[in-house]
Amino acid sequence: MKDLREWIKKVEDMGELLSLEHADWNLEIGCIEEVVSQRPGKRPALLFDNIKDYPPGYRIVSNVLGSLPRLCLTAGFPVDYKPVDFINRWRKVSKELKLTPPKFVKTGPVMENVITGGDINLLKFPVPLVHHLDGGRYIATGAMSITRDPDEGWVNIGTYRGQLIDKQSIGWYISPGKHGTLQRAKYFDKGKPCPAVITLGQDPTLYLASSMEIPWGISEYDFTGGLQGKPVEVIKGAYTGLPIPATAEIALEGECVPGDLLPEGPYGEWPGYHASGSMPCPVFRVKAVYHRNKPILHVYVGHRPPAEHLYRSYIRSALLWDELEAAGVPEVKGVWCHEAGSTRLINIIAIKQRFAGHSRQAGMIASQVHSAAYMNRFTIVVDEDVDPFDTDAVLWAMATRCDPATNIVTMDRCWSSNLDPLVTPGEPTFNSRAIIDACRPWEKLKEFPKVTERTPEYKAEIMKKWGKKILRIDKI
Repeated sequence: MKDLREWIKKVEDMGELLSLEHADWNLEIGCIEEVVSQRPGKRPALLFDNIKDYPPGYRIVSNVLGSLPRLCLTAGFPVDYKPVDFINRWRKVSKELKLTPPKFVKTGPVMENVITGGDINLLKFPVPLVHHLDGGRYIATGAMSITRDPDEGWVNIGTYRGQLIDKQSIGWYISPGKHGTLQRAKYFDKGKPCPAVITLGQDPTLYLASSMEIPWGISEYDFTGGLQGKPVEVIKGAYTGLPIPATAEIALEGECVPGDLLPEGPYGEWPGYHASGSMPCPVFRVKAVYHRNKPILHVYVGHRPPAEHLYRSYIRSALLWDELEAAGVPEVKGVWCHEAGSTRLINIIAIKQRFAGHSRQAGMIASQVHSAAYMNRFTIVVDEDVDPFDTDAVLWAMATRCDPATNIVTMDRCWSSNLDPLVTPGEPTFNSRAIIDACRPWEKLKEFPKVTERTPEYKAEIMKKWGKKILRIDKI
């Protein structure tokens, strides 16, 4: 797909888009998204137009990647995939894709409107107040921040938040340890401003890459180009020299200066809490605004699961599976970064035990590899007969195979964030975590009681005979 607009048209054709008019930017849009994304059944993407106080065509899109079919569309996969199909396909594709650098072009749709200097007014866009307890209106939520490493030269794209401070300034919060934080700190350590571009609506495939754990030194532009099989077209920013997506809806070009801090937050974030409080934050001063005619602002609404960030469960599960195998953990049969843990706090690993200590090894490594180390709270290891996607099955394994006195291991002083509700604002961002070994004990593996369950073959035989009647139960 070439841009967000083509993606929206395809989603509409799939029956996965709900268009709404005359909603209020003040709390109403955020609440509508929360209600829709937490309802049972289909959770469509939302497109808001004729927003209160704004002209027609100045739109908001939200819940963009809040369903597996839309995630499959974005990744270029068949839209009827089941979770395990997507995870295995992503693992295969991500290993085989050829990194493809972006292609510089002279201009693109994002340059249809160019605003600089005193004419900049970020309130021309329908910036929402998302939650009642937010510190203000948040312009950068479903956004991408583009920076260049001052020493190594590569371009990073990350999904970081930005609070509207005034018509030309944004409080630019990035969690500790993220690539954007590390690059920004390099500029500040040299006493130099950090140039950056923040896009507020973009091709969902590029946005997907920006929210992933891409390894240090690899640009999300290159990864997206490889995934799409063609380079991302970019324009060289006049002020920063950074590559700006040519088809972005809105792009803000500017800089952060060392010591330029203002209070930012709180914002209702993906763990489902207003956890970070209000703290001094680097200010992004906007020098130029570029936007398409009738621009679309991408808004991410943080709240407790289920939420739009469910898509990250699939991506992160694939990444974690690959990292476990790369670390030498054998016989991994399934991985699920559970949606109830907002895709980060609860990770489930299914293995076929091959040696004493295998399950503990899997849990310890899974708790610390890059894709799972940030804010992880619980890592649960189960046997291969337990479906990691089935929460009831996982809880059953914990209840029947885990001895709390010997099979739960804890670690402290691990990588966390101010977004963690257990971290006190202003204190070091550590957390503790538990590895729960819910596998059958290795020394009792052969004599462990057999599961009371029919064979898959007999179940298939029964379904062939009785399936039509059994499947009608939900219609009675």
